[in-house]
Amino acid sequence: MAVPEIVPIAYVPKHRTESIGRYAQGQFLASITYAFPQGFRPDDGWEEHKRLYTVLHTFDAEGEYRDSEIWCAGTWAEQQRNPHGDDSVLTRARVHLAKLLRSLPRRSYTDIAIRPFQLTVDGVLFGLVTGQDEEGSWAELYPDRLFFASPWDGSYDT
Repeated sequence: MAVPEIVPIAYVPKHRTESIGRYAQGQFLASITYAFPQGFRPDDGWEEHKRLYTVLHTFDAEGEYRDSEIWCAGTWAEQQRNPHGDDSVLTRARVHLAKLLRSLPRRSYTDIAIRPFQLTVDGVLFGLVTGQDEEGSWAELYPDRLFFASPWDGSYDT
């Protein structure tokens, strides 16, 4: 079965899709995710290359990509130096995500359906990328690594 033109993504509270839904101008998909730049090969010092991002993608009501706000809160190395403080990388990312979500008028958390899109920021691929292999067609949300496939009901694998 081919990837649908508009891929459904199910809202699941307290899981990886807890920050998706609709707002006054359309739909949104937000997350906090670690990522390496494309082509990065782990070696000594990888902790400085693994970055934590706060991400907000917006779409119109029909699922057409509009815009993204992508902000790097810091690196894995910074998080390890200050894992529980008020200024930890994870705390900064959570505060920034809350601010972004509050900026969406008439926000509600619910299932969404969006068209594939992609962009690269800081050498990191962001987007809903589609493909096909010997097992069938799929869509994957990057860099979150959420994998969608038939029966295209919005559920995902990691």
